[in-house]
Amino acid sequence: MANLTITVPEDVLKSARRRALEQGTSVNALLRDYLQQFSNVQPAHAKAAARVLELSRKARAGRGKASWTRDDLHRR
Repeated sequence: MANLTITVPEDVLKSARRRALEQGTSVNALLRDYLQQFSNVQPAHAKAAARVLELSRKARAGRGKASWTRDDLHRR
């Protein structure tokens, strides 16, 4: 594991330590969990987008018996 040094105001760190203690954890564990979740956000979004595109390619849905066109709907 790598070490990370951050700078935060003293009052913020004190408050964070208190809240972490109330939750039965540490500031270090909270930051590690946050960074892990943060770093996994993009891959999750990319996977979801790829899945939507895959499903849309496989979909057999159509317009049914609609007789209108997009241009009909947007005539002014």
